[in-house]
Amino acid sequence: MNDHEDMERTEHHPFERNKGMLVVISGFSGSGKGTLMKQLMENYDYYSLSISATTRAPRPGEQEGREYFFVSRERFMEMIQNDELLEYAKYVDNYYGTPRSYVEQEMARGKDVILEIEMQGALKIKAKYPESVLVFITPPTVEELIARLRKRGTETEDVIRKRLEKAAMEAEGIEAYDYILVNDNLDKTAKHLNYLIQDQHMRVRSQIAFLERIRKELRVNYAYMNQ
Repeated sequence: MNDHEDMERTEHHPFERNKGMLVVISGFSGSGKGTLMKQLMENYDYYSLSISATTRAPRPGEQEGREYFFVSRERFMEMIQNDELLEYAKYVDNYYGTPRSYVEQEMARGKDVILEIEMQGALKIKAKYPESVLVFITPPTVEELIARLRKRGTETEDVIRKRLEKAAMEAEGIEAYDYILVNDNLDKTAKHLNYLIQDQHMRVRSQIAFLERIRKELRVNYAYMNQ
């Protein structure tokens, strides 16, 4: 695909884009999904990366509303009780969750909101938002996955073994996703992911307002021509 074709593909199509869509990204640890999300956000201006709420304390350099929304445990429990979270989970004595209000506000602005979450949370999102798009990111081979984990230089062989064990469990549930993308080249995969997401806007069920306008115009013109 040449640069001109790529530009045409990434331009907004002529349909109404009054509301964005919800896109859930999951993948094995080491699949490169975090780097892929960064590339997507840098290349295109119609995405918004969801910001999670957490009960853990901010780390040096982290800012409220940028890395996370930092809340107390009491406030988090209140958010659960009031159904203010699309999904949540507990990790190492701290809670993490996706605030409903932030996601819906961004979608109302016409942004496609990206959630990078684990499989369990992804399935909860799909149950609440059937129109959401679930994408699973994987490296081309297990050997490549192991190589990427070792290349980090921050994890012991025991940790890598545990990550592979978790990956084996996750692999059993990939059929629940709508799409799978092989991340063998960052630039290419970022383009493919963008194409995949933007093409969702051309689904008939995503363009009901457009269809209603066309139907109304046809009725009006038909009535005028038969006067």
